[in-house]
Amino acid sequence: MKPSTKDQTKGKLHEMKGQVKEQAGNVTRNVSMEQQGRTEKVTGKVQKDAGKAEKKLQK
Repeated sequence: MKPSTKDQTKGKLHEMKGQVKEQAGNVTRNVSMEQQGRTEKVTGKVQKDAGKAEKKLQK
């Protein structure tokens, strides 16, 4: 698997994991968990986008 594809996959995984954390924090009213989820979601988006950009540069 190419590094760009790995970055996209890992980014999507972090994004989904962050979304779950954010929702769990929202349901349990745990502000800290909600913030961690948002942060992880944004980190995942950045990693996924970096993988897409790297893939375009490889062409």
